[in-house]
Amino acid sequence: MPLSEDEQRILSEIEAQLYESDPALARDIADTTLYSVAKRRLVWGVFGVLAGIALVWVTLPTSFVLALGGFGVMVVSANSVAVNARAMGRMSLDSLSQSMRGNGLRDVFGPDRPSRFRLRREADGAQRDDD
Repeated sequence: MPLSEDEQRILSEIEAQLYESDPALARDIADTTLYSVAKRRLVWGVFGVLAGIALVWVTLPTSFVLALGGFGVMVVSANSVAVNARAMGRMSLDSLSQSMRGNGLRDVFGPDRPSRFRLRREADGAQRDDD
Protein backbone atom coordinates (compact mmCIF):
# COMPACT_ATOMS: atom_id res chain seq x y z
CA MET A 1 0.00 0.00 0.00
CA PRO A 2 1.60 3.30 -1.06
CA LEU A 3 2.12 6.11 1.43
CA SER A 4 -0.03 9.20 1.30
CA GLU A 5 1.54 12.58 0.55
CA ASP A 6 1.37 13.52 4.26
CA GLU A 7 3.09 10.30 5.30
CA GLN A 8 5.79 10.77 2.65
CA ARG A 9 6.38 14.36 3.81
CA ILE A 10 6.64 13.30 7.47
CA LEU A 11 9.01 10.47 6.56
CA SER A 12 11.28 12.78 4.55
CA GLU A 13 11.33 15.28 7.47
CA ILE A 14 12.36 12.52 9.87
CA GLU A 15 15.06 11.42 7.44
CA ALA A 16 16.37 15.00 7.09
CA GLN A 17 16.47 15.39 10.89
CA LEU A 18 18.40 12.12 11.19
CA TYR A 19 20.97 13.28 8.62
CA GLU A 20 21.35 16.59 10.48
CA SER A 21 21.64 15.11 13.98
CA ASP A 22 23.81 12.04 13.28
CA PRO A 23 25.15 11.73 9.71
CA ALA A 24 27.33 8.71 10.53
CA LEU A 25 24.35 6.72 11.82
CA ALA A 26 22.28 7.74 8.80
CA ARG A 27 25.05 6.53 6.47
CA ASP A 28 25.31 3.22 8.35
CA ILE A 29 21.56 2.68 8.19
CA ALA A 30 21.46 3.50 4.48
CA ASP A 31 24.31 1.08 3.72
CA THR A 32 23.01 -1.83 5.84
CA THR A 33 20.65 -4.30 4.18
CA LEU A 34 19.33 -7.68 5.24
CA TYR A 35 21.52 -9.22 2.56
CA SER A 36 24.70 -7.58 3.91
CA VAL A 37 23.88 -8.67 7.47
CA ALA A 38 23.32 -12.27 6.36
CA LYS A 39 26.56 -12.18 4.36
CA ARG A 40 28.51 -10.89 7.36
CA ARG A 41 27.03 -13.60 9.60
CA LEU A 42 27.82 -16.23 6.97
CA VAL A 43 31.47 -15.16 6.87
CA TRP A 44 31.70 -15.25 10.67
CA GLY A 45 30.05 -18.69 10.66
CA VAL A 46 32.64 -20.04 8.22
CA PHE A 47 35.38 -18.56 10.40
CA GLY A 48 33.79 -20.25 13.43
CA VAL A 49 33.70 -23.64 11.70
CA LEU A 50 37.37 -23.33 10.79
CA ALA A 51 38.25 -22.20 14.32
CA GLY A 52 36.32 -25.16 15.76
CA ILE A 53 38.16 -27.59 13.50
CA ALA A 54 41.48 -26.08 14.56
CA LEU A 55 40.49 -26.25 18.23
CA VAL A 56 39.50 -29.91 17.93
CA TRP A 57 42.68 -30.76 16.03
CA VAL A 58 44.97 -29.01 18.51
CA THR A 59 43.28 -30.02 21.78
CA LEU A 60 42.15 -33.59 21.08
CA PRO A 61 45.50 -35.20 22.02
CA THR A 62 45.66 -33.27 25.30
CA SER A 63 42.13 -32.58 26.52
CA PHE A 64 38.94 -34.30 25.49
CA VAL A 65 36.82 -31.59 27.16
CA LEU A 66 38.39 -28.76 25.13
CA ALA A 67 38.06 -30.83 21.95
CA LEU A 68 34.37 -31.32 22.77
CA GLY A 69 34.07 -27.54 23.17
CA GLY A 70 35.68 -27.10 19.75
CA PHE A 71 33.17 -29.53 18.30
CA GLY A 72 30.36 -27.48 19.87
CA VAL A 73 31.78 -24.33 18.25
CA MET A 74 31.80 -26.17 14.91
CA VAL A 75 28.18 -27.28 15.26
CA VAL A 76 26.89 -23.84 16.26
CA SER A 77 28.89 -22.15 13.50
CA ALA A 78 27.75 -24.67 10.88
CA ASN A 79 24.15 -24.02 11.91
CA SER A 80 24.75 -20.29 11.52
CA VAL A 81 26.23 -20.85 8.05
CA ALA A 82 23.23 -22.95 7.00
CA VAL A 83 20.65 -20.47 8.32
CA ASN A 84 22.28 -17.43 6.77
CA ALA A 85 22.98 -19.14 3.43
CA ARG A 86 19.32 -20.13 3.28
CA ALA A 87 18.27 -16.57 4.16
CA MET A 88 20.51 -15.12 1.43
CA GLY A 89 19.04 -17.54 -1.10
CA ARG A 90 15.51 -16.72 -0.02
CA MET A 91 16.19 -12.98 -0.33
CA SER A 92 17.63 -13.49 -3.81
CA LEU A 93 14.61 -15.53 -4.91
CA ASP A 94 12.23 -12.96 -3.44
CA SER A 95 13.93 -10.10 -5.26
CA LEU A 96 13.88 -12.08 -8.52
CA SER A 97 10.19 -12.90 -8.15
CA GLN A 98 9.38 -9.27 -7.33
CA SER A 99 11.21 -8.06 -10.42
CA MET A 100 9.39 -10.66 -12.51
CA ARG A 101 6.06 -9.63 -10.99
CA GLY A 102 6.74 -5.93 -11.46
CA ASN A 103 8.23 -6.02 -14.94
CA GLY A 104 6.54 -9.06 -16.35
CA LEU A 105 8.17 -12.25 -17.51
CA ARG A 106 8.80 -10.88 -20.99
CA ASP A 107 10.93 -8.00 -19.66
CA VAL A 108 13.04 -10.34 -17.51
CA PHE A 109 14.02 -12.53 -20.47
CA GLY A 110 14.14 -9.71 -23.01
CA PRO A 111 11.24 -8.10 -24.88
CA ASP A 112 12.30 -9.05 -28.43
CA ARG A 113 13.78 -12.49 -28.02
CA PRO A 114 11.47 -14.29 -30.51
CA SER A 115 12.03 -11.62 -33.16
CA ARG A 116 15.79 -11.95 -32.71
CA PHE A 117 15.55 -15.62 -33.57
CA ARG A 118 13.31 -14.87 -36.51
CA LEU A 119 15.78 -12.25 -37.82
CA ARG A 120 18.66 -14.69 -37.40
CA ARG A 121 16.80 -17.40 -39.34
CA GLU A 122 15.92 -14.93 -42.08
CA ALA A 123 19.57 -13.81 -42.32
CA ASP A 124 20.76 -17.43 -42.44
CA GLY A 125 18.19 -18.19 -45.15
CA ALA A 126 19.32 -15.19 -47.22
CA GLN A 127 22.94 -16.32 -46.98
CA ARG A 128 22.03 -19.82 -48.10
CA ASP A 129 20.14 -18.48 -51.08
CA ASP A 130 23.21 -16.51 -52.14
CA ASP A 131 25.39 -19.66 -52.15
